[in-house]
Amino acid sequence: MLHVRTSALDATQARNLPRLTLEDLKDLEVFESSSSHLNFLSFAEVSAQSCSLRTMSSLREPLGLLKALLVRIPLILKTILLHGVQMSPVKGKQDMRTELTVAIIRSFITTKAPLGKVQKQGMRDSGVKGPMWVSKVTLPRPDVDVRDAVLHAIEDLKTGDETYDIPAPIAVEAEWTGYRAGVGKKTPEPDLSEEEKYNKLREESPSDMTILYFHGGAYFLLDPCSHRVPVAHLSHLTGAPVFSVRYRLAPQNPFPAALVDALTAYLSLLHPPPGSLHKPVPANKIIFAGDSAGGNLSLVLLQTLLTLDRASRTIRFHGEDVPIELPAGVATVSPWCDVTRSMPSTSGNAHLDYLEPPAVPSDDPAVKTPFTPLPFAPDDIWPASPPRADFYCNASMLSHPLVSPLAAPAGLWRDAPPIWISTGEEGLTDEGLIVARRVYQAGTPLVSEMFEGMPHCHGFLMMNRPASHRFFEGFAGFCRDAVAGRVVSTGSLTWLGFKLKLTKEIPIEKACEISDEQVEALMQRMTAWKLEGEIELQKQWRATSRL
Repeated sequence: MLHVRTSALDATQARNLPRLTLEDLKDLEVFESSSSHLNFLSFAEVSAQSCSLRTMSSLREPLGLLKALLVRIPLILKTILLHGVQMSPVKGKQDMRTELTVAIIRSFITTKAPLGKVQKQGMRDSGVKGPMWVSKVTLPRPDVDVRDAVLHAIEDLKTGDETYDIPAPIAVEAEWTGYRAGVGKKTPEPDLSEEEKYNKLREESPSDMTILYFHGGAYFLLDPCSHRVPVAHLSHLTGAPVFSVRYRLAPQNPFPAALVDALTAYLSLLHPPPGSLHKPVPANKIIFAGDSAGGNLSLVLLQTLLTLDRASRTIRFHGEDVPIELPAGVATVSPWCDVTRSMPSTSGNAHLDYLEPPAVPSDDPAVKTPFTPLPFAPDDIWPASPPRADFYCNASMLSHPLVSPLAAPAGLWRDAPPIWISTGEEGLTDEGLIVARRVYQAGTPLVSEMFEGMPHCHGFLMMNRPASHRFFEGFAGFCRDAVAGRVVSTGSLTWLGFKLKLTKEIPIEKACEISDEQVEALMQRMTAWKLEGEIELQKQWRATSRL
């Protein structure tokens, strides 16, 4: 039992202090053994720091758990004390378990590990076990026209002198994931071929719906293997197979490499290349889905298709000209819609979230705040050569609609299929709600919800909590409704209060009152600041290269 000194408290406060055992701490979601729970790291790196995945991986071992607990006892005690005496900064919005989970995640943020090492640790596959089927496949390299179609959309939506790298089309790895009934959490996968596992998966996931899933990780971390547990749970709730894409990661593969891979995966579902395990999936039976950066990728893939559709363009895919077809719907979880990270909630909700607020330029024009890149120890993948201000893209691209969906005006969402946006009260809340507003203004069917006090990707992070159960019900329900063509847009945000005790419907136009003009000004300000910093970094790099 952990004890808190109570001599400074009155008798009532002392009686109200929660008692927490080591077993209670072990049961916190941040310490759960499943590799899927590393997904809470999916956006922490876009702060000025990054998470030590090696440290988190060590929590799977008893000694690692003990060491992690011992080092954090002061933090744990402080959190318990402030929560118990009702002096917590999250009072009335988070229970003690949630507050502890968020506080402990924050404490794992470190600046020590080189970026390449962090990336490799986040992609480590601990193996398939438990109630899931996983069948691994490789999609063959597509025609170059798939890449060129993405470039066409980028150029069509450019507003200035944005620059970007031109990636080569490549073979794309992916995982078919489905629910496996009647086995325990530690049951290993059977010794079967990938085709046999796919067939078993389809027997237990018989729906004609397919969910095309993109994992989070700020475009430079994580992998389909890190998201298997929540993805398998989504498959269980929908009865549908989930196709999780191993898209290329930055900084080695900056924008638009991931988008090219996403389009390759979608076209491969529609038009299976030779040797595929699956049969053609109709577009109206496909849902795009993703969390954090994966939510971004879902939205920008949709924007790419909408842009190409407006141009009446076809795509040459494995020797055939195929039409542009839109999916049945798009479902996003805490979507990262603003890569500039310029919205007020990035700092305003920081006390409720594990995402660190970004560095920003001074509001005082007389004070010059120089941009500095994220402080990772240099290695063979970062800094880039020539250097960039951002892992994912050139600074000039930060406000492009295919990088930051928040930059897309309402008109660009016209004719889109139904969209579902779910957020917590987190750093990314503003951008998610503003995109929801524009989607609704475009006449697109919209379902949006916000959970009071909940951190980034809370539904995946704390899967055993009531809020997560409600989150997954909404997620799965939207997928089923979108494929059935019965999504109805109410024009409201469903606001779910602390402990789900209160639910309100808020007009989506009032959910976030930051105007479109303010959004554009904030994004352009941050883009200009980072672009100025990038130019300076490249000047220094060229000067050093000449020595």
